[in-house]
Amino acid sequence: MKLSICIPTFNRPNKIPNCLNSIYLASINSKLDFEVCISDNGSDYDIMGVIEEFKNKLKIKVNINKSNIGYMPNLLKVISISEGEYVWAIGDDDLFMPNSLSKIEKLLNENKDVDFFYINSFHLDYQYIEKFNFPFDTKNLPKDMEIKLGKKKISQKLNFWDLIDYNISFDFLLGNFLNIFKRKMWIENLDCLDKTLIKDTRPWSNFDNTCGHTKVYANAFRNSKAYFCAEGLTVNCYGVREWSKLYPLIEIVRLPEILDYYRHKGLSLKSYLINKNYAFRNFMNYLVKIIVNGKSGGIHYINFYKHIFLNLIYPNVYLSFIYFIIRKLKKLIKI
Repeated sequence: MKLSICIPTFNRPNKIPNCLNSIYLASINSKLDFEVCISDNGSDYDIMGVIEEFKNKLKIKVNINKSNIGYMPNLLKVISISEGEYVWAIGDDDLFMPNSLSKIEKLLNENKDVDFFYINSFHLDYQYIEKFNFPFDTKNLPKDMEIKLGKKKISQKLNFWDLIDYNISFDFLLGNFLNIFKRKMWIENLDCLDKTLIKDTRPWSNFDNTCGHTKVYANAFRNSKAYFCAEGLTVNCYGVREWSKLYPLIEIVRLPEILDYYRHKGLSLKSYLINKNYAFRNFMNYLVKIIVNGKSGGIHYINFYKHIFLNLIYPNVYLSFIYFIIRKLKKLIKI
């Protein structure tokens, strides 16, 4: 088995069939030997009934948790039932581009010395998909979709730490759906995770249950060859995130924490400082949103000394304050 496409899911009966249909359509002209692994995190619907029509179209394995065990444990579970040489963990609301699997097959076969692949993705509002018949047919994808994640235009082989560049991955590998990696190396490095913290089922409440996969990446692949694929081979759909109020917390707390951990594991000081300053480009705007949203925005997860005071050395913290004031003044002028 060459590739395991791993999908952790929870209460998305109207999303996962679109995802599976896009995988099936992408597989029609591909000879890639792959499986689809699904781990349902205690949803309140019958997932087996929802995916029934795809059982004869795709090689599917399903794990069903009796209750919600949290995001990170569910991700670990779905990868644990996989058998592929490589793993591609994707969101249940993401889509595969037509012919993406044949292109991935070529990438894997031509870069056997690479342990970690970063695959670029298009951005699309999910409301567009909901205009069409269900399940969505990827032939109806718009021709003018934008790539908003990796800005570099040229695919290239590089070292793993070179991927930690906001021009390649502005979320510093937080987005699982962008990454293909060797399963054996993942499994061998799971002991870096805090087994207590990852079981906290509150979304984004701590570093391990939010960014645990980036910890495994840093330990498993820090000395590895990597590959940046500039071409978008998936579609990242936005507008369906139940935790949207927590996004500011991710930006100014969790992303800097990822960089702190990468630095501890070998990221160069120059790359660390440049990327961490970038992470604070919307600092003031997001801090205000966290304060206004209160608990629903995750304010109780912030250590103000660690996450705010210690980061006042970065220029973008102050520039973001200036931009914030300018935006507010523009709104007042329009009024």
